Parts: sequence; C-alpha cells; structure tokens
Amino acid sequence: MMHGAGLIAIERNEQIVKHGRTIKQDVEQNPDRELADAASLLIAKSFTDRDRVEYESWGWDKELWRKMATKPYRERLIIAGALIAAEIDRLNAISE
Repeated sequence: MMHGAGLIAIERNEQIVKHGRTIKQDVEQNPDRELADAASLLIAKSFTDRDRVEYESWGWDKELWRKMATKPYRERLIIAGALIAAEIDRLNAISE
C-alpha cells in the first residue's frame, strides 16, 4: 500500500499533466486562497451524489467540483492534499 504523501504526489501530478493545470494559471485564477478553501471544504463536508453539492463561485467548473466533492472521504483527502500542494506552489511563484 502506498503512503499518503505518495498518493498526494500522484494526484498533484494528475492536476498538472492530465488536467493541464499550471502554476501560472493558479496564480492568475486562484489569487484569494481558493485552492486552500476548496481543500478545506472537501475535508470538512460529507457529500453524496444525491446531495446538493455546496459550491463556491470561484469560477471553477461546477461539474468538476461535484465530481471531486462526491468522491469517498479517503479520495477527497488525497485531492485536498494535492490542492494544498498547488496552493504552496502558487505562493512560491508569487514570492519569487
């Protein structure tokens, strides 16, 4: 079984490679802690497909958010970890 850090690294790589997210995009499109806020919400809430999935108007794709939010808790933790890594990358980029 893979450790948590490895699972988060795989998810972060998917954000970049599979979904085409870049640090530059996150700097431009998520300037107000949206990545950290989304991670927090994924961890704090328990959603099902039947629930009205809470959605903040961050300009994110609503269907993508619903898909993330309705995953099992373990998978949401992994996604949240990758979103935290993305937020750290964004902060590093604006500090340079």
